[in-house]
Amino acid sequence: MEKERIDKVLSHHGLGSRSDVKKLMRKDHLSVNGKIIRDPGFLIEIGTDKVCIDDEEIKLQRDLYIMMNKCQDVVCANKDGEHSTVFDLLDDSLRHKFLGGDLHCMGRLDIDTEGLLILSTDGQLTHRLLAPKTHVPKTYAVGLRDSLSEKEKAAYIEKFKNGFWIDREQNESGFDCQPSELRFLSDGKCDDESLEKACETNASGKTDCILTIYEGKFHQVKRMFAQLGNEVVYLKRIRMGNLTLDPKIELGSYRELSEQEIEMLKGNE
Repeated sequence: MEKERIDKVLSHHGLGSRSDVKKLMRKDHLSVNGKIIRDPGFLIEIGTDKVCIDDEEIKLQRDLYIMMNKCQDVVCANKDGEHSTVFDLLDDSLRHKFLGGDLHCMGRLDIDTEGLLILSTDGQLTHRLLAPKTHVPKTYAVGLRDSLSEKEKAAYIEKFKNGFWIDREQNESGFDCQPSELRFLSDGKCDDESLEKACETNASGKTDCILTIYEGKFHQVKRMFAQLGNEVVYLKRIRMGNLTLDPKIELGSYRELSEQEIEMLKGNE
């Protein structure tokens, strides 16, 4: 595993500048595997070496992976002059650089869309998940304005299964949406238990159906239903790839992903 300078590592973990780290070291506050270290160029292996400041171990990680249950009325941006952002919801302890890069959103959600949002410093994984050619599935709980008869539901399912043309919206051109999977809920039930649990936490709206798409065009889910003369009045992302939103995470809250969940997100499980 690649090793890194200890002053660089600690400065990227919220302990100030490299000069601040050097001051700590000169006063014998820093140890690695129980040995006092005074050399700022000392090389450590993240995930293996035990680094302590005054006997308190520092949690070191190259990349950060966060699962957030995004609430409405916040935007997926670092800064916004009008609205709060998802980064405003994070604890101050996470507001620093990481060796893996800057914390960013793995795919945006509209201001009125809730649900699964992954924030990470892993740029390579973000590129792989969002690249059009990878066709990573994204699943949404959808509430519709208009009720549908069983015949209309069947027609919707067939239409989504085959793919269809989506008209232009604002500055976005029209496009042929790819085949997708639409399932209407029966008495609020779903044939996938994990998705059903994720839907049970929909505090802001009702769910009529569950839609899985394999691309990510501008306002795609809303435009798909609008093309059929209906309107999405509630939208929540509940799964991305193999990773399903943890129903225990309340709206506007978050937690770090487990190692197993990171592997699921990478498609290794």
